[in-house]
Amino acid sequence: MCAGINRRTPAMEFAVGPLLKKLENEGVYCQAFADDVVLVFDGETGLGIERTANRVLSSVEKWGKNNKLKFAPHKTKAMLITKKLKFDAPKLNMGGTTIQMSDEIKILGLIIDKKLTFNNHVKTATNKAIQIYKQVARAARVSWGLHPDVIRVIYTAVVEPIILYAASAWAPAAERVSVRKSLGVVQRGFVQKLCRAYRTVSLNAGLLLTGLLPLDLRVKEAATLYMARKGYPTAIIGDWEIERMEPVTVMEHPAERLIIKYENLENDEQTKIAIDKCNVQFYTDGSKIDGFVGAAYTKWIEGKEQKHKKLKLMSCCTVFQAELFAINSATEEILRCSEDSFGIFSDSRSSLDILKNGNSTHPLVTKITKNINNIKLQKKQITLHWIKAHNGLEGNERADQLAKEAAKKKAKPEYDKCPIAFVKRRIREESIDEWSERYEAGTTAGTTKLFFPNAAAAKKIIDTIKPTGVMTQILTGHGGFSEYLARFRCKESPACPCDGGTPETIPHILTECPISGPERFNIEQLIGVTIKTENFQKLISQKETQEQFLEYCIK
Repeated sequence: MCAGINRRTPAMEFAVGPLLKKLENEGVYCQAFADDVVLVFDGETGLGIERTANRVLSSVEKWGKNNKLKFAPHKTKAMLITKKLKFDAPKLNMGGTTIQMSDEIKILGLIIDKKLTFNNHVKTATNKAIQIYKQVARAARVSWGLHPDVIRVIYTAVVEPIILYAASAWAPAAERVSVRKSLGVVQRGFVQKLCRAYRTVSLNAGLLLTGLLPLDLRVKEAATLYMARKGYPTAIIGDWEIERMEPVTVMEHPAERLIIKYENLENDEQTKIAIDKCNVQFYTDGSKIDGFVGAAYTKWIEGKEQKHKKLKLMSCCTVFQAELFAINSATEEILRCSEDSFGIFSDSRSSLDILKNGNSTHPLVTKITKNINNIKLQKKQITLHWIKAHNGLEGNERADQLAKEAAKKKAKPEYDKCPIAFVKRRIREESIDEWSERYEAGTTAGTTKLFFPNAAAAKKIIDTIKPTGVMTQILTGHGGFSEYLARFRCKESPACPCDGGTPETIPHILTECPISGPERFNIEQLIGVTIKTENFQKLISQKETQEQFLEYCIK
């Protein structure tokens, strides 16, 4: 049920708070945003829901009168969600006004229907995207208009967010064929503009040549990432715990927040001065070797190592996490030390920059900030320094060695939080694998598959090629070729001019046609590979032959 408030005022948002708390204490599931309040009731029968809902609505109406806040029952809608074929719809009223039953409700831009098909939501989102495409199409043609890079920005920054909005709620609907087709209609137009292809080019070929994923897979990605961020178990990470950002409430007020600075040590002279200023030096480092992650710190006094610690991290962790964990462990050790002047030397500028920023809610950053604050409360001096990696400084080299040893150490990880970057990478890998299977099993993009039989391998190649209009014609077979033109009745004969009988297709032009024979012979001598259909993938994927082969294709 979605209830509306008759008049929105700034004070109203604060006034509704006690009502929501009251409903929560009564066991009613409720959510509110601005002047919209959502109440959810469940029950075995329509009559049971009717009694519960009317009792709560009466309580809400009474609370509103006592607090001089008027609700709008004429703006309130109710929707019944059930799998039963036969049921009695509950009759709801609020303040003597009957609550209108609806087949769908729009909440914060998400259209929810009573069957939870989300068909109308998908239709609304795709219609918005299609209207944007129509405007782009007027300004982007094959030979003039918007540059593909501009179209890509419009697609990724405007169109995708429109489609992916609230994906975690309606992602299961994207698995249906009808929804996939609707999403494909939106995407096909954009990928054709991105690679400057003919309108007859298939979605599969266009997606491969632009390096984009099908929209239904992007919806699935967004939903999976949302679930992982919220801590719900997913097949992607198993029982690993996600590294979640700290709530802003744990941070100090900006006016009282600790300002952390660090010094850049560019040469040996600056390094020597910084070392002499502090009684104790801590060198920290993080390392990742063969998928194993480690961190370490080493404590030095008067040029001699006094103590060190090797720290093991989960294999999913990043070097950035390892660097921060090493600094955090060093600050914890400083809290236990009796000396009064300390310097932490790190070759990780990114770690020091995020500490300097002061607004990060990264869990390790908040711990380090808290430790530094406690160190200063102990009347100890602490400074942070950035030093160049592998600069020959004995303490830094020792920390690097210890971090590598820690990575190979067979022990329980001391830090096991899975970074969101790792989750994103795993999700993307699964999406690419699924897209590759779909591409290979598809019946379209026949010519494109001669050059790129596998979508996963093709992505790396496409990123370096950036197809032009002419190149797209060759890679798709949709262009100014007799066989293609005859297929769409733009030319009488599909035959190649070389003999008047053989269809003028891409394989024929590149491998057999006598007209391109001299050029083909020269390029074969140059690259040392015979140009035939079986070698197309090899020729376009290898750096040694790619440039020459593409030049031959365009000519």
